[in-house]
Amino acid sequence: MAVVLLVVHEDRPEAVAQADSLAATLTAQGHSVVRSDAAGFDGSAPVGDLDLVVSLGGDGSILRAVHLLDGHRAPVLGVNHGELGYLTAVEPDDAGAAVGRTLAGDHDIEERMMLRIEVRRADGTPVIVDHALNEVVVARTAASQTVRLGVSLDGEFLTSYAADGLIAATPTGSTAYAFSARGPIVDPVHRAIQLTPVSPHMLFDRTMVLDPSTEVSMVVLGQREATCSVDGRELVVLGEGDSVVCTVADRVARLVTFGPRDFKHLLATKFGLEDR
Repeated sequence: MAVVLLVVHEDRPEAVAQADSLAATLTAQGHSVVRSDAAGFDGSAPVGDLDLVVSLGGDGSILRAVHLLDGHRAPVLGVNHGELGYLTAVEPDDAGAAVGRTLAGDHDIEERMMLRIEVRRADGTPVIVDHALNEVVVARTAASQTVRLGVSLDGEFLTSYAADGLIAATPTGSTAYAFSARGPIVDPVHRAIQLTPVSPHMLFDRTMVLDPSTEVSMVVLGQREATCSVDGRELVVLGEGDSVVCTVADRVARLVTFGPRDFKHLLATKFGLEDR
């Protein structure tokens, strides 16, 4: 029998109700069900023992599920209780059947590139290592106007940005924050790092699409502090000389699909392109 983790958007009653129903059904079938609470994985089963993670919410819930897995290879099945649902595989009416098909092995897996993020203090001391499915953002604090960030690629200084922030995104993250900052839409199974400035105060305001092997370093220049956030989770406040180094991760997110994902259809549906 399988061990299934349910990651539930606790603020959406319909997601909670469906999680209750799925948990009852799976338990009756002899499976072991673990649920996350609003704070995250409750630790009642080792992550490595999980056979499946079912996310009931929007894309944010899938990001949380991937974070909770911390590199373990259990697949994530997304049930769309959100608005856009770029990462989800099925709608709520199909959730029960989708879980059954996945546990029976009747599914596909789409692997998504992730980023490894290392935060270093000004003296070079590493203080945090994290991983992103969507993006890492180095941005001004609420109290400051802009932040000045120096960017190096593969250890070679490129330029400095005066901006509200910089986004280093995966192709999956190209339709998230980077999209709202006018970055390009990239097929999510592609492999690249997109570096997009947010409201830059300079002429060079375009996204750079970099080879995935590139090491991207962003360092705080000057006395204005910045924040570092990963997939919407604020990690740390950065001071002068502190840096955030991004590289391709040695892990991937494994998302459940049923047949190849039609990226063109997804774009047309989510952006209402067919109605134009």
